[in-house]
Amino acid sequence: MHPSLVVLTNLTDPAERAARYAAVLGSPLHAHLTLLHLYHDALLDPEFVTVTTVQTYRSQAETKAALQALARRLPTAADVVVSVETTVEAVNEAVRRTQPLLLAMGLSTEHDALDHVLHNQALPVLRGTHRPLLLVPELAPAAQLPRRVLLALDAESFVPNAATRDLAPLLAAWPASYTVSHVLGLHEQEAFPGQRVLHHLHLSRLLPPTTPVELYEAQHVSAVSGVLQAIDDTQADLLVLLARPRSFLGRLFHRSITAQVLRRCRVPVLLLPTEASDQPAWLPGMT
Repeated sequence: MHPSLVVLTNLTDPAERAARYAAVLGSPLHAHLTLLHLYHDALLDPEFVTVTTVQTYRSQAETKAALQALARRLPTAADVVVSVETTVEAVNEAVRRTQPLLLAMGLSTEHDALDHVLHNQALPVLRGTHRPLLLVPELAPAAQLPRRVLLALDAESFVPNAATRDLAPLLAAWPASYTVSHVLGLHEQEAFPGQRVLHHLHLSRLLPPTTPVELYEAQHVSAVSGVLQAIDDTQADLLVLLARPRSFLGRLFHRSITAQVLRRCRVPVLLLPTEASDQPAWLPGMT
C-alpha cells in the first residue's frame, strides 16, 4: 500500500499549486493524494437565506466535479473528499481514514487571507493532528522535487514526534542537499553552537546518519532575518521548521518566529511537530 498525503484544497490558484507541489513531493514514494475540501453550507450563511436546498446540493456537486477535474490534472493518483464538517472534524476523519505522512495547504499573498488561513486552518490542523504540515506560498516556484533543503534550527535539542519520524523515509528519498541554518543568539556563550545544532539533528534521526549536512551560521541579525537570508544565500527551494508544542499550542503563535517567517517566505515550508521537551515519548536508542 502506497503512503498517503492529504491536501486541504478549494478552487483557488494557491490550493492547486499546493496540491501540485504535494504530488511532486510525494512522488519518490508513489504517494497517493486525498484532496480534502471543506464545503460550507450556504443555507447556514445569513447572506444566503434564499438559497434552496436543491441549489445547495447542486453547488456541492459542482464543487466536487471541479475538484475531480483538478485531481485528473495532477501527476499522481488523487481522490476527492468534500466535507461539510468543521476543519478539525474533517481533517481528523481524513487522517483516521488515510493515515497520511503529511498534510498540505496553500497560502495566499494577501495579509488578511494569510492570517486567516494560519489561525483558522493551519493552527487547528497542527493542534488537532500533530502531523507534519506543508505550507505552499502562492508565489512559490513551480513544483519540482527539492534540490536544496534548508533546516532552520535553534540551539535546543528536539525529539521528533511519531508522525515526524514516519516522514523520515520521504526526506531521505528526495535528491536534495541539506543545509542547517543557525542564527547565533546575542547571549549564546557555549563554544561551537553550530556543531551542537548539527549534533542535535544527528540525534533526532530525522535524516539518515550518512547524509552530508552543511552548516550556515548567521549573527548580528534577528532570527527571522537570518532564516530568510539563509534561504537566499543557499538557494533553498524548501524550508523545514520545527513546530514545537509551545509554538503552536500556545497563544503567542502570531508573534512566534515561525509565524513571521511564514508571512515573508517565498518557498514552501514544512512544519515538523516535536515532542514536548519536558515529556519526550522517544529518544534515540529507545524502541
